[in-house]
Amino acid sequence: MKAHHFCTLFDGGYLVKGVAMLESLARYCPGAHVHVLCMDVRTHDILSRLGLSFVSLIHLHEIETAALLEAKKDRGVAEYCWTLSPCLPHFVLENNLDIDFITYVDADLLFYSPVKPLFDEIGNSSIAIIEHRFSDRLKDREVNGRFCVEWVSFRRDEQGMSCLARWRDQCIEWCYYRLEEGRMGDQKYLDEWPARYSACHILMHAGAGIAPWNYSRYQFGWDGDGQITVDGAPLIFYHFHQFQMLSNGGFDRLSEFYTRECSEPQSVYSAYEATLEATLARVRKIDPGFSAGLKPASKVASRRWAQKYLPRRVKDLLHRLLRY
Repeated sequence: MKAHHFCTLFDGGYLVKGVAMLESLARYCPGAHVHVLCMDVRTHDILSRLGLSFVSLIHLHEIETAALLEAKKDRGVAEYCWTLSPCLPHFVLENNLDIDFITYVDADLLFYSPVKPLFDEIGNSSIAIIEHRFSDRLKDREVNGRFCVEWVSFRRDEQGMSCLARWRDQCIEWCYYRLEEGRMGDQKYLDEWPARYSACHILMHAGAGIAPWNYSRYQFGWDGDGQITVDGAPLIFYHFHQFQMLSNGGFDRLSEFYTRECSEPQSVYSAYEATLEATLARVRKIDPGFSAGLKPASKVASRRWAQKYLPRRVKDLLHRLLRY
């Protein structure tokens, strides 16, 4: 069986989501092996004790070069994670010469059906990326990046390695949560790839990369085997942007910003919530007091109120003040 190598990164706050993603990926990608960068010691400890045979763990200090440590000084937590997005696959390829192809995936995805159609579509391409596919209402957000760093693949060949090394250097030099001089976080750098690299493939499968910013474009249903479909195609993975687990055992799915157009796909979110509940229970068998990533319901409700009612300029100011 051909091995498919992936990499991802997360800290304790995303651990439950990360484990749910890892196990769903292993279920729907036979032969998957995932290299996980643990952003804190507790994450490394819990993942070690879970004993996921298809996972290799990387300590943060193993990857942090002098250049990364310097960049870390003036970046928020999210910005530093984005900085590491290209550094991680580069590190894995550099230290595992037998790996020919690797895919970075975000920790807050969940896989619902086999990923083979995506690899079939990629074929021999050196690079694979996926568009945000914004709904018409959100099309103006494409200024922040046409592509989403949720699935990014690189082959160990001239174009793949050149692209990855350049992206890594760009993110170490500049990776902030603001639109500035044609840059935005780690994602806007991808805008030029299709024109710059002839072997860059844009994933087109309708069931890949479904997310809050585009679900309103699609019709969700079921096939004869009970599989969730998107415009008649199997849902492969969904990106649970904004999703919050609450300390009272509940969940907060999305802000009104997304749901005002239409409600979120109930079947997709219900499956995710059930998976997270089961995953949290398993983690708590190892670490009974685990509560990282679980947010107070009152705090989340207040934030949703602010998102709905405060003027944009006030929200932007608060974001800048609280970012660090």
